[in-house]
Amino acid sequence: MATVVLLRHARSSANNAGVLAGRSEGVLLDETGQRQAAGLVGRLAGLPVRSVVVSPLTRCGQTVAPLVAELGLSPVVEPGLAEVDYGSWTGKAIRDLVEEPLWKVVQRHPSAAVFPDGEGLAGVQARAVAAVRAHDARVEAEFGERALWLVCSHGDVIKAILADALGQHLDSFQRIVVDPASVSVVRYTATRPFVLRMNDCGGDLGGVVPAEPEAGQAPEDATVGGSTGAPACEGR
Repeated sequence: MATVVLLRHARSSANNAGVLAGRSEGVLLDETGQRQAAGLVGRLAGLPVRSVVVSPLTRCGQTVAPLVAELGLSPVVEPGLAEVDYGSWTGKAIRDLVEEPLWKVVQRHPSAAVFPDGEGLAGVQARAVAAVRAHDARVEAEFGERALWLVCSHGDVIKAILADALGQHLDSFQRIVVDPASVSVVRYTATRPFVLRMNDCGGDLGGVVPAEPEAGQAPEDATVGGSTGAPACEGR
């Protein structure tokens, strides 16, 4: 199947203030986030991105705006990739939430965590993975199995998608770090995903563009002994 670039939105005013924004309206990129969004053009515009899919929240649309303008694409809004519905936790300061009994559950047993008046993290993972796989199949059907596409979503959502791609239980997803404006890359196949990048905040991304498979090797085969290396790794 195709390859997806998972982009966390650039830094927002809520990130800077230490507030759990959730689905709050009016959360915009701060000055740092605006610079990060502009910088993504240089990092990603050279890649053959065929489709851009975004969470409905404004900060994601702001993040991809310079990139889609450069690529000449119209982003597809996907509710399944929206931020977690944190319920009554929405808008609260992180420093206050750490005192809540549920905080330890979120940290240590997230598969059991359900936010008051909101949704559970297990449900978040199910909807997000389903949305990514549906769009991946759409992109592959339209552009072929070597197509590259991009998602712009949120930290916990991307961590949940990566945990699934890594074959990890959701209870391990807090071990994954996804910074604002970072890039993670997953290549899906008929039998399993391959995780190509995680929390990449700089450098050449040319190595994530799918190459032709070696003679006799199926797209879902792993290279025994390890790969021979991508051009982005040469000289390092």
